[in-house]
Amino acid sequence: MPKAEFKGGAFYRSLDSARTARGLNWKQVAEESGVSASTLTRMAQGKRPDVDSLAALVQWSGLSADAFVGGPAIAYNAEPLSQITTMLHADPSLPEEGRDAMIDMITAAYVRLRKMPAG
Repeated sequence: MPKAEFKGGAFYRSLDSARTARGLNWKQVAEESGVSASTLTRMAQGKRPDVDSLAALVQWSGLSADAFVGGPAIAYNAEPLSQITTMLHADPSLPEEGRDAMIDMITAAYVRLRKMPAG
């Protein structure tokens, strides 16, 4: 059985996306989440958070820790592109034309850059 590990870098990038979407700086993230600013700085340097900090950041961000735990490959319940599209449709802060433009850009990039299965 492959070793399960926490994908800290991916989690940090997703946190950064949540921070950016909310228009916050990292100090504000620390205040809102209850996680120390030094923990966030260490995460930016590639360190993993302790379990209490992880729990607080998952709760603050709405991210699922499960998405960042896995062996060499993370199993998806649905296509990643469909998950992204669904989430953009659910965001009430995006006007329809902005949402559609984002979906078009993400779809084009995803199709161009994804690795195709061998065979």
